[in-house]
Amino acid sequence: MDLPARIAPAQHDATMSAEGVEQSQARATNAAHNRKLYKARVPIYPKEQDGLYRAIKWGMMAFTLSIYYLTPWIRWDRGPGAPHQAVLVDMAHERLYFFFIEIWPQEVYYLTGLLILAAVSLFLINALFGRLWCGYSCPQTVWTDLFIWIETKIEGDRGARIRLAAAPWTLDKIVKRVSKHAAWLVFAIATGGAWVFYFHDAPTLFHQLVTGTADFGDYAFIAGLAFTTYGLGGLMREQVCTYMCPWPRIQAAMTDNEALSVVYRRDRGEPRGAHRKGQSWEGRGACIDCHQCVAACPMGIDIRDGAQLECINCALCIDACDDVMVKIGQPQGLIAFDTEANIQRRMTGGPMRFRFIRPRTILYGAVLAAVALVMLFSFTTRRTVDLDVLRDRNPDFVTLANGDVRNGYTLKVMNRVGQARTLSLNIAGLSLREVNIIGMGKVALPVALQVPSDKLRTLRALVTVDKAHLAQGPQAVTFALSDPVRNESRTVDTVFVSGGPK
Repeated sequence: MDLPARIAPAQHDATMSAEGVEQSQARATNAAHNRKLYKARVPIYPKEQDGLYRAIKWGMMAFTLSIYYLTPWIRWDRGPGAPHQAVLVDMAHERLYFFFIEIWPQEVYYLTGLLILAAVSLFLINALFGRLWCGYSCPQTVWTDLFIWIETKIEGDRGARIRLAAAPWTLDKIVKRVSKHAAWLVFAIATGGAWVFYFHDAPTLFHQLVTGTADFGDYAFIAGLAFTTYGLGGLMREQVCTYMCPWPRIQAAMTDNEALSVVYRRDRGEPRGAHRKGQSWEGRGACIDCHQCVAACPMGIDIRDGAQLECINCALCIDACDDVMVKIGQPQGLIAFDTEANIQRRMTGGPMRFRFIRPRTILYGAVLAAVALVMLFSFTTRRTVDLDVLRDRNPDFVTLANGDVRNGYTLKVMNRVGQARTLSLNIAGLSLREVNIIGMGKVALPVALQVPSDKLRTLRALVTVDKAHLAQGPQAVTFALSDPVRNESRTVDTVFVSGGPK
């Protein structure tokens, strides 16, 4: 064979190889174009489930919704001139009222402490009992449960809703769908309306809302919150917990295998499979693969697949599985509140035990107790009189014609009791020539200040120092406020600025 003849097959193979690469690249490009960026949602139709944990969830729903809707209507007598709503965020007067507690803007650290307590409590509960908050008390869970209940009452149980979704549009389907969404909107609007009541006197605002005399901002706020409640609780449901909420991802670092959670006891359930009446249970597990746990799950997951980000520990799968176990004559508890560590111990012949006291629970408990004690001490020793002093910065000082130097100060005097008080103000640390309080003129120290009940009085003080007593650089000065009747006092250290002696 001559040389060209020997080269021809090689050229042919190279050509075929290049064509194969191009075809592979084309297939990859087409696949990339056809690949969806987001997984399409598969609608979930949880069945209506009875049982112990379903009853607990109904009770928690009634309890939490009652607190939310009724709290703004609770009255609390604080005396004349003060709001009589037990829980009120009074933005106009910069107050937060919670029954006998009144928080001023200067005491926002109490709110910070409450948020820390809530976060650490959530960590501790998660370390002990898994995502119990998510399954029973989270607002998203509560309103989703409420909306699913409405859907069930209008469209029917799981099978009926699945058939309705697949059916063509008829008058019956239109009526049911419109009725369902209308009911959702009613509760969504009620949710937004109840939230607005926390920021205004509830009876007054309710009358304004129904008569059309409320501010536009109130209607807009109700509409905005109604839209989010309708969207999150009615339309998005489990997607909020799976894709929007950060807690499922955070809780993985807050828990371990000793946390009590809803688990499938695979040591008892495997190997699973269908079971006929009269068949022996020898050599097999108690799970008959009926998928009733999946049908009851509002997140649409299979608890038998192990710990999953979507699981909210609502325990409805326990109720569903227990019903099946009773029907087939097996002990209940195939799905139960248990720990992964217990499953491992039972599979290796070890004893079953619950370890609630562990390093992480001790740590969370200690932090929780420490923050609670600090807040309790701070609250029980809080002053009913307070003083803020702000020195003028522009200009720092004023040199008078005779060489004396004057500094300006803004004083905020706070009276946190429900009666007017006479407080004594003194200034120490300087050889003062004079003190001038705007509106009061030149005053002799100490000066008596009248402060109305539960009010903040703002004063402007001009402090002048004799040129003979000026020092190089800032000089220390102390403002002292006292109440001789209640034996309370408050001192604030600041400085007097001058250009130094002339």
